[in-house]
Order: sequence, then C-alpha cells, then structure tokens
Amino acid sequence: MRRFLQKLLIPSVAKLADKLSSRPDKKRVNSALNKLYNNILAKPGKRGVVIPFDIANNRFIIFSDQHKGARDDMDIFAMAEDNYLTALDHYEQQNFFYINLGDSEELWENLFITVKRHNKATFESEGKFLNRNAFLKIFGNHDLYWDNDPLAAIGLKQIYGQQVKVYEGAILQTKVGNKPLNIYLTHGHQGDLQCDGNWFSKWFVSDIWAPFQAYLKININTPANNDQLKTDHNRIMYEWSAERKGILLITGHTHQPVFRSLTHLEKLYDQLARAKETSDASVVADIQQQITLRHIKGDVIPDFSAYRPTYFNSGCCCFDDGDITGIEIADGFIRLIKWEYNEQKRSERQVLDECRLDELI
Repeated sequence: MRRFLQKLLIPSVAKLADKLSSRPDKKRVNSALNKLYNNILAKPGKRGVVIPFDIANNRFIIFSDQHKGARDDMDIFAMAEDNYLTALDHYEQQNFFYINLGDSEELWENLFITVKRHNKATFESEGKFLNRNAFLKIFGNHDLYWDNDPLAAIGLKQIYGQQVKVYEGAILQTKVGNKPLNIYLTHGHQGDLQCDGNWFSKWFVSDIWAPFQAYLKININTPANNDQLKTDHNRIMYEWSAERKGILLITGHTHQPVFRSLTHLEKLYDQLARAKETSDASVVADIQQQITLRHIKGDVIPDFSAYRPTYFNSGCCCFDDGDITGIEIADGFIRLIKWEYNEQKRSERQVLDECRLDELI
C-alpha cells in the first residue's frame, strides 16, 4: 500500500506545496538582498561579517541544507551523514574555513533538544573548525531559531562548547588581478513567501507534510529534481547578481546546485552549442545523448541565450541517495563538488565543475 501511495501522491503533493507555499517575489528578494548586503558592509558584525582573504592561500568550503533531524523516517539527512562527516574530516585536515550556509538543523519538524541528541557526531566535527576560528554559521528559514529565539545562545553553547554568533550573511573580500571581488553569501530564503512570513508554509510542513513524509518515507530532494532548470527563486537570485559588477552571489535554500549561473541541463545546452561551433561530431553526439536522457527524466528545454557567471548555489546535503554537494573556494579556483558513496560504500569527493576566479572578473 505504501508503494502505491508513494507513486500516486508524491507528484501531486509536491506540486501543491510548490504552488501554494513557494512564491518568490522579485521586488521582495531584491530589497532583502540589497538591505542585507549594505548592512554587512556598513555595520560588519551585526547581521553579517566581512572576511578579507587571499585567493592563493585561503581556502573555504561552503555547505548548506543538511536539515539534521531525529534519525527517524522524516530525517532526510540520515543517509548523507557519513558523506558529510568524511567531507568535514577532509576539509579540517586541509585547513579549510567552513561556512555553513543555513538550514543546517531541521527545526520546523523537530525540537532543538531532539536534534541535539541525535547529531552529536556532526556537531563535534563542526566544532573542530570553530576551535581554530575557521567556522561561520549562517541561519536559514528552517533553523531561523538561531536568530529569533532568546534561548538560542544557550543551545549553541551546549552543542559547540562555546559561544557562537550566527549571522544572516557574509561577504568574502579579495582582489583578483588588482580588481576587487566581493563574494556575497546568504542562505537565500529572503523575499520568498514560502519562508518569509507565509503562514501556509509553516502550517503545511508541521501538520500535513511532516506526517505524510514520515508514513511514506520520502525525500523529494532527488538529483533528478535538482538537474532541472533553475527554480523561479534561483532565477531571481541570478538576475540580482548579474546586474552588479565585482560581486558573486552564493546561496543555498533551493537544494539545486548552480555553477556559474547554470544548472546541469543548461550547461549541457551551452556545451552543445560550443561543440557544434567546432564541428566535433563525436562530442555533439555524446552531449545530445545526455540531453535526451535528461528529457526522458522530465527536464524541459531551457529558454536562455547567455548567462553572466555571477551566481552559484551550493545545492544541499540531503539528497535521497546520500550524496552531498557544496562549493569550494581554494587555490584561485571556485569548484562545485560532490561527495558520494562508491561501490564499496566509502565516501569519495568528485569535482563536478570548476573555474578560475580570474575568469569571473
């Protein structure tokens, strides 16, 4: 019965949730992004921090959307935990600075005390970065608790063993070829009516979606869903970044990896156009086959001509196969990476895409 209901109800419920609870408004998004960006520059340390860095020496890893839960049927992070812990061990050993970009804890569906009890290993691994002042925690909509609850500071000290300030955003500042570059980071829920003042969303998650998800044991954050065209919210985020010089924008929130403003399908079409220009028949055939596979899975033809490479999205750490995606900034490069389980069930790092920072200036 459960399998029958999964097949019958998941698509319609997912569409209903998207239609009724996710309504990004461009004016609201632009206003929220502008306000936060200007606030960070004018009053660093209040809503966000400014971090100067050297592209040749400093290293950053950006993960978002773990949604750590209670290790029950609603916990979409459970399968990804080993990948996440292995990744954090790797970046700690390589002296990376870890930026947690929000929705790290699933506090819409769980009490803080429950998440605390079931995620000790992940908090300990994150704490290693904190112990060497290489950890920045940004709140999202599902862990807004860290920003608006008077007891949040006590909870943070309980899980990390010291005081932790949680911010709404950050700006990494550097120079590339003597030209200034600001990398603006925030969770990305700002201006989205699903998360920014919409009563329906919170009711839907707590009273409808949570028990429904628990019974059917489902996670709609699948790689197939995340390979499709940019969501409306991602598109609005891109448009904000494309209108500004010397600024890159990195968010999470949508669970949809975006690199240099392109999703996977959009990048395939871009590669196809380039291959046709060089008359490379074998490459053209290979890319067309990949595009056909994407369409079989339900993707639609993109309606774009060109994108400025100004927008990035870290994806999430809760895909239903246990994969996690993130953004690395290191050695003069920015990279979209994935940690996945190999045939031996061991975690492995894979570079999905990369480019030099000086290519983006």
